[in-house]
Amino acid sequence: MDLIVAAKPGEARGTARLGGQAFPCALGRSGLIADKREGDGGTPIGRFAFRRLLYRADRIPHIETRLPARHIDPTDGWCDDPADPAYNQPVRLPYAASHERLWLDSHLYDLVVVIGHNDDPVLKGAGSAVFLHLARDDWGPTQGCIAFRQEDLLAIVAQVTTADAIAIRTL
Repeated sequence: MDLIVAAKPGEARGTARLGGQAFPCALGRSGLIADKREGDGGTPIGRFAFRRLLYRADRIPHIETRLPARHIDPTDGWCDDPADPAYNQPVRLPYAASHERLWLDSHLYDLVVVIGHNDDPVLKGAGSAVFLHLARDDWGPTQGCIAFRQEDLLAIVAQVTTADAIAIRTL
């Protein structure tokens, strides 16, 4: 089953559909783009497998999911330096190269779904850390991820498996 995310060109808000359900979502500040590049602020167009769920067990102690799941801890990061051998891969902090910290004071990464964007193989500069995660209260744009309300992302992870995918496309 595909989670279908669609938006008008240039829009940083879209709608995701899974079965008969529809969920609002925030997208990258540059909208949906076909040729994702590191730092461009775009959400990549394409079809990407669901890989796994990462979550803050101190904030969300129980999650119903059919995805492989692991707790996030303060040493979890994700490399976003195209010159580094661990580009677009999880890393342990502290880490010398540029990276994102997954353990945040905000709630954005309380739930993180890793998708198969630029991971098989990893192409240097083709974008990193494109996740499904929680939306800001003001629904502000992401850096290229797809963001949802907590209850909506919980409903999604309860239904999808690694055999499923997210399909991102323009309207």
